[in-house]
Amino acid sequence: MKLLSINKPFVGMIHLAPLAGSPAYEHRGSTKILDEALRDLRALEEGGVDAILVENFGDAPFAKTAPQETIAMMTAVVLRLADAAHVPLGVNVLRNDGAAALSIAAATGAAFVRVNVFAGVAFTDQGMIEGDARGLVRLRRDLGADIEILADVHVKHAVHLTRLDQAAVDVDRNRPDALIVTGLGTGFRASADDVETVKRVTERPVFVGSGITADSVAEFRRADGFIVGTAIKQGGRTDARVDEARVRAIATAVATVRANS
Repeated sequence: MKLLSINKPFVGMIHLAPLAGSPAYEHRGSTKILDEALRDLRALEEGGVDAILVENFGDAPFAKTAPQETIAMMTAVVLRLADAAHVPLGVNVLRNDGAAALSIAAATGAAFVRVNVFAGVAFTDQGMIEGDARGLVRLRRDLGADIEILADVHVKHAVHLTRLDQAAVDVDRNRPDALIVTGLGTGFRASADDVETVKRVTERPVFVGSGITADSVAEFRRADGFIVGTAIKQGGRTDARVDEARVRAIATAVATVRANS
């Protein structure tokens, strides 16, 4: 099943522990990392997510593009998760390695990727990052993989020179499959007004990519999907494991929005 065939999908995050190549890697191989990720996957599916996005969140501080050993280990982990998953799986390789994400997705059968800087320029804590939409769209064609690309507009943890609507127009014209609106950083609430601004200039689906909670879903009823990481963790802490009860609460809120849309 493709992600964008689902009405207002609720996408839960799996934040992987530090992988090989990360300054925080504990030289323990992929087994424990995979075991933790599989526990999160079970909690997400039991809680009612529609899809899952796997991200190398534990690798901070991030490189602009991931080291080869990170990509290799992440591929091994995502392959096992894809075998176990019953919902569409996605890949995001931080800080902005869209080529790695597409390659991992193609190798593992994942359905979609997220690209933080798809088009334009962002000034981030890793320095200036330039998008490479053409290269990514061409790579997807060359891989022969039907992988959906979700592209951020004014991605979090970054400063942008253009207005949000102008950035959205620029991202849209580079042909992603959906756009993502976020807040200032991980867990920071996005703006419903920003979602409306982006929806006015694109006919593509617009997702909310940060700060969603069970209580805030209704505020973003106009969004076409919800990507949630922090709010589904135990205690709402980004470094904790997924809490099935929190997942279920957001799934219920999303179902209510769907029924009333």
